[in-house]
Amino acid sequence: MMTLDEYRLLTEPDVRRAVEANRGRNPLEVALDKRLAHAALVATQVKYLARAAAKLPSYAAAGCILPPLAFEQASSEACAAHKRIGGGRLLELTCGLGVDTLFLSRRFEQVVTLERSEVLAAVARENFRRLGVTNVEVVNAPAEEYLARCTEHFDWLYADPDRRSADGRKQLRLEASSPDVLALLPRLKEVADRLCFKLSPLFDVDEAFRLFGPCRVEAVSLGDECKELVVSIDGEPPLLEATALGRGSFALPPAGRDGATPPGVFLPERYGWLVQPDVALQKCRLARRALEGVADIWSDNGYGFAAGEPRDVLGRVFAIERIEPFDPGRLRRELRGCGAELLKHDFPLSGEELARRLGVRRGGGVRLAFTRIEGRFWTIRLK
Repeated sequence: MMTLDEYRLLTEPDVRRAVEANRGRNPLEVALDKRLAHAALVATQVKYLARAAAKLPSYAAAGCILPPLAFEQASSEACAAHKRIGGGRLLELTCGLGVDTLFLSRRFEQVVTLERSEVLAAVARENFRRLGVTNVEVVNAPAEEYLARCTEHFDWLYADPDRRSADGRKQLRLEASSPDVLALLPRLKEVADRLCFKLSPLFDVDEAFRLFGPCRVEAVSLGDECKELVVSIDGEPPLLEATALGRGSFALPPAGRDGATPPGVFLPERYGWLVQPDVALQKCRLARRALEGVADIWSDNGYGFAAGEPRDVLGRVFAIERIEPFDPGRLRRELRGCGAELLKHDFPLSGEELARRLGVRRGGGVRLAFTRIEGRFWTIRLK
């Protein structure tokens, strides 16, 4: 965790110039450079500014201060930019590094953001100055304390509860996060007209509807990884939405998932194409409805199969060479020592266990997919 003294050093002109002058160098070389004052601190910033080029390009371009833990826990700019709430005044309960705050400030006239850590509050103020943000007020206070004395009213309230315990362990239960938005819910509804919460990508979508009542729930993925679950309580009809950033979205009322038509008996010889649904679809258990009329799919956790090449689907599409029953002994004899890309959905073995049983190393020219359909295990050889 960055200390207040380290933060103050990073705002000194000489140290800031040293960080800028050494960007692009190997951080280890910077840390061992005896000519540099505060070399270890400078090296850490050089390291995280380099990493920020992909995850937080605006922060990298502005030469922002990046505390390592806050950087690791921050949203990517791609996810932050996707937040669609907007209006007059926003209260944010959890600033952190301020990435969500930065993009929300472009959608609201005024943002008040809370940060309980004195260091992170100071870092956020300095970074917003470097980023040219002028409509954000950073308040160094715990959410509970601020809400107890708040007499203002906001159009929206936004929170990304801290999901780590005091010793750094991840918390899976929402009630264990900080602030506890469930316990605070009655007060939050007094302070703001509409509420938006960012939850862990591990959080169950049906549990979100159970806990928050009528709401909109969106699973957001980036690069085939589910990044977050966003819950909005704004008086609109309940909606369940899967969004793959850069690819598209698919949405239905929650009850609409149950209307998918069963595909019937699995006949391997019918299919020439395999569809791997995006993880956001699988998170929302919307894959069968999203692929309806495009590909046959027996499970929301499984693959879709199509006779012709599917177009404009929310997922990856592969040409099939052939489909055969899963025979690990035969595959092991055939592939021993080879490199192979192993894909799997709705299959009981992990990728590592599959590679071990088949005697292959991960990666290579051979590409195989594995799944279970109607109680039988299958190998799909891909072109």
